[in-house]
Amino acid sequence: MLKAVYEERGPVPEDVIHAVETETPAPGPGQVLVEVVAAPINPSDVLTLTGDYGMLPPLPAQGGNEGVGRVAALGEGAEGVSEGDIVLLPVGSGTWASHMVTEPRRLIPLPAGADPQQLSMITVNPPTASLLLSEFVDLQPGDWVIQNGANSGVGGYLVQLAAQRGIRTVNVVRRESAAEAVKAAGGDVVLVDGDHLAERVAEATGGAEIRLAIDAIGGEATDHLADCLTEEGTLVNYGMMSGEPCMVSPKSIVFRDVRVRGFWLAKWFRNADRDRQKALFGELTALIAQGKLKARIHATYDVGDIKQAVAEANAGGREGKVLVCPAHGG
Repeated sequence: MLKAVYEERGPVPEDVIHAVETETPAPGPGQVLVEVVAAPINPSDVLTLTGDYGMLPPLPAQGGNEGVGRVAALGEGAEGVSEGDIVLLPVGSGTWASHMVTEPRRLIPLPAGADPQQLSMITVNPPTASLLLSEFVDLQPGDWVIQNGANSGVGGYLVQLAAQRGIRTVNVVRRESAAEAVKAAGGDVVLVDGDHLAERVAEATGGAEIRLAIDAIGGEATDHLADCLTEEGTLVNYGMMSGEPCMVSPKSIVFRDVRVRGFWLAKWFRNADRDRQKALFGELTALIAQGKLKARIHATYDVGDIKQAVAEANAGGREGKVLVCPAHGG
């Protein structure tokens, strides 16, 4: 088997990760062997390699936090899954590998016939997008929300989920070349970030009231979104694509009482009970299985090409997610 590991962290993520070949393990009593089918490379994975994420595993570590696999073999007494089942892999289990051994209770069976590459991305970005739309402002059909980083993985899911809930979206991107894909995904308004964004948003929406802004970038981009909010609006930051601290002018915070919040999915998981988590993933799994919720895929790489895969995922100008899709020799 192949697995992607790192013994240190550093500023260039592809320099610290590398593929190691080991003997494929056999499942022990009560265990199962799973062939990994697809595992995405998320921004949080890259930040983990550089040491800039909010939660870091002890070193040495194996890369990959989510993915989908196929049950290949059952150990003695293993119950709850069958050979051939497509399953959601345990979160944070080192999914950039060709195989893993785990316990059946840690696996979630997934619908047969659904696209496993799309299902592999269900654990991080779709729930983030869904919760950003529901946890901070009571949005109703016809309301508007504004987001930046609209061509990102979370941004794409947010556009689709908002449309299904009757919520209209203003989508801000950092380059003109990214705008068309966001429009094609269903974005109601797509604008390139920059000067006079609030005026351009007001013109495009007919002066609509916007009570929720969602920021993935930080820096001046945060302030541009705050300018677009109505009085007592809420701005939620969930990312730092710019690598800069969030900037919000006192004219928004003091004079218009704009509230700034943060969102981290890992914290939501810690606080949400099992029924809430089950309901959220049940809804998202059904939408993905029905083809009503999907993400663009930029490229796929074998585990042996993990350095190239991480470099591609960390590069700018990409349209879609990079997936690790291990080759199993047929």
